[in-house]
Amino acid sequence: MANISLEFRASAGDSEPQSRLVLILGQLPNLQRVTWAQVKGKLQPAVSEETWQSALSTLNPNPTDNCSLYLNYATVAALPSRVSRHNSPSAAQFLTRLVRTCLPGGASRCIVMVCERSEVFASACAIARAFPLFTRRSSATRRTDKRVVTVEFIIVGQDSGPVDAPTLECLSNAADGVRLAARIVDTPCNEMNTDHFLEEIKAVGNELGIVPTVIRGEELKKKGFGGIYGVGKAAEHPPALAVLSHTPEGATQTIAWVGKGIVYDTGGLSIKGKTSMPGMKRDCGGAAAVLGAFKAAIKQGFKDNLHAVFCLAENAVGPNATRPDDIHLLYSGKTVEINNTDAEGRLVLSDGVAYSSKDLCADIILDIATLTGAQGISTGKYHAAVMTNSEEWEAACVKAGRNSGDLAHPLVYCPELHFSEFTSAVADMKNSVADRENAQSSCAGLFIASHIGFDWPGVWVHVDIASPVHTGERATGFGVAFLLALFGRASEDPMLNLVSPLGPEADSQCEAMERDSKRRRLV
Repeated sequence: MANISLEFRASAGDSEPQSRLVLILGQLPNLQRVTWAQVKGKLQPAVSEETWQSALSTLNPNPTDNCSLYLNYATVAALPSRVSRHNSPSAAQFLTRLVRTCLPGGASRCIVMVCERSEVFASACAIARAFPLFTRRSSATRRTDKRVVTVEFIIVGQDSGPVDAPTLECLSNAADGVRLAARIVDTPCNEMNTDHFLEEIKAVGNELGIVPTVIRGEELKKKGFGGIYGVGKAAEHPPALAVLSHTPEGATQTIAWVGKGIVYDTGGLSIKGKTSMPGMKRDCGGAAAVLGAFKAAIKQGFKDNLHAVFCLAENAVGPNATRPDDIHLLYSGKTVEINNTDAEGRLVLSDGVAYSSKDLCADIILDIATLTGAQGISTGKYHAAVMTNSEEWEAACVKAGRNSGDLAHPLVYCPELHFSEFTSAVADMKNSVADRENAQSSCAGLFIASHIGFDWPGVWVHVDIASPVHTGERATGFGVAFLLALFGRASEDPMLNLVSPLGPEADSQCEAMERDSKRRRLV
């Protein structure tokens, strides 16, 4: 593993650039508000105030720009000064790129992030994405020295006070969650099969004092989890449903996060081609995001019942593999005719959401998955596709995406027009659409929703992260920051409260309004 430690501090301390590489970055108007006194300790004697001011005057971000202050030891970089309404004010994607390109390797490095307080959380998570943990390069294996990247925030704007210790702890836990999720997604299946993934879940459980519930192999079949069992039964390592449960006293609602954990997706007998199969180690991105977010959320204090549900399987080819035309009975009690074994994620998630409704009695169910290639066509490489039975939650997801840097954009939710795509003559439904040109990503989400029912009275949210789960050949840890922000009002942490879809302003507007206790904090 890459031996890089990421440390968030109120002050990174003084050190000349030759001893500790430094990158100072932010939007140009914010950088111009920084006083020389705030940065000189990290730049002198190599960089003078005149050089600093000259560098700022040369920056012309379009959309970004950078200027060397002293060789490659010290750099100042500018983020886009303005972003569109569908982007994050933090410009998180550009931030990650600048850190990767402008901060050279070294044993000791420092990042000074200049931003407003509302952008601190998204910026911290964006910085974390620039430092992936997984590597099997032989040079990294031989390296024994510990490398440290220290991150300091300079807050500008109305609330420009220092970053306090609880906020630093929140940023550290969120960054750890992002890097954990990215590490799992980057790890190939020969090192991250269902056995290994269960060990990751147990390790998080041990750290939090939670013993996971695990239903595995033939027990899945006996208990009626035909979706998970049918997808994973041909693999050497058996499929599993695993659950981490946090049930604090005083909870007034129950939330379930359901993650798709396909540790490798060959496509099954509807096998993928030689160009589309590489990269399918990433098909566990939803479950990885749930694990990273759950760990961070519980550490920061979560006030309501929270269940992390992991639907784990390897979609392998073998004598026991599911065939097209097979019919499976899912945990919901509904039958599914298989017409495409490469549409497997919706099968495992359907068991997961049905279990969340029937056994966990969840009020809010969110499933997150690398579900469809069509997601990238629908909402692109940077925005997750979200759909929900609640207009209010749809708006909340978009806002949570902007606040966290894990961007999101709505899909069409219209079951009365689209669900007929799954019509079967011999079962309750097929698992893949008849017309692949008719809102594929929406239809895939509706398949999952049908297993709790379109008239289910709770809140259901579906998040498709197929494209944003990676950039190039590296995982992003996408989904961790999104989940922490979306459910931030159920947290005891002030920073997560700040970035949640219901902020202090919304609270003050609603103080005089009588609210359902089941929705007292979340949108």
